[in-house]
Amino acid sequence: MKKKMAPAPPKEYRFFDDVYAVVRLIPKGRVTSYGAIAAYLGTKMSARMVGWAMNAAHGLKEVPAHRVVNRQGLLTGKHHFETPTTMQKRLQREGVRVVKDQVQDFAKHFWDPAKEL
Repeated sequence: MKKKMAPAPPKEYRFFDDVYAVVRLIPKGRVTSYGAIAAYLGTKMSARMVGWAMNAAHGLKEVPAHRVVNRQGLLTGKHHFETPTTMQKRLQREGVRVVKDQVQDFAKHFWDPAKEL
């Protein structure tokens, strides 16, 4: 009589890891939005979850969280950095102009993973 093997457990889905993998691909001098990342990952309605992932990423140096803004180019995540101006300073060092927490020439700097990857 053959012994029945238990089925292998399903692979655990790690949404935050997928978000971080996309964010690592954003080129310097470009920005993307929470919604664009969610749409690329096939979870268009999960922009807020992408935001949660970005909030949790601030201890991860290899994740350039400063390149993720809202759909209008606003630095809505700036309060989760070391100082309220850190996000802006990092973007400006990469050539992205920011005025009053708003990315200037947003369309020019916008990186859409669905089109670029």
